[in-house]
Amino acid sequence: MQIRTERPGDADAIGRITAAAFEQMPYSSGTEPHIVDALRQAGALIISLVAVLDGREIGGHVAFSPVMIGGQPGHWYGLGPISVAPHLQRRGIGQALVRAGLQRLDALNAEGCVLLGDPAYYGRFGFVSDPALTYLHKPSPHFQRLVLRGTPPSGDVSFHPAFDVS
Repeated sequence: MQIRTERPGDADAIGRITAAAFEQMPYSSGTEPHIVDALRQAGALIISLVAVLDGREIGGHVAFSPVMIGGQPGHWYGLGPISVAPHLQRRGIGQALVRAGLQRLDALNAEGCVLLGDPAYYGRFGFVSDPALTYLHKPSPHFQRLVLRGTPPSGDVSFHPAFDVS
């Protein structure tokens, strides 16, 4: 498996994988492929990585985009959507995508990363829930942060407007 930056010809495969990965998820809004497209069109995909298997099949994708904390831009980013083709899940592809993306964020001197996800899964990367950092003005054990440098922020986090697609 190779992890590489998204290329112009990858968008259709990313859309299909994202749709398939979220199709059976009860928490899915069904808009995840559209979020990735909207982030791409807005130039807000700061990091967009794909997992390539056998040198040709794209089996997974992860997106990182800027977030605001307390209404202020900064050097914090949101992880997601992340998707792995259903027939390839539970093989470490998602984990490899997250680790590669976090390494690239660190290389960009990002202060940190936030996400909405399973604490049991994302805890392995160092993500923690922090009641001082909220999403939609509420703390949640599923809303987590990872500090890469500096001190943990506080305030309400808002994702890029691309996440508001319907």
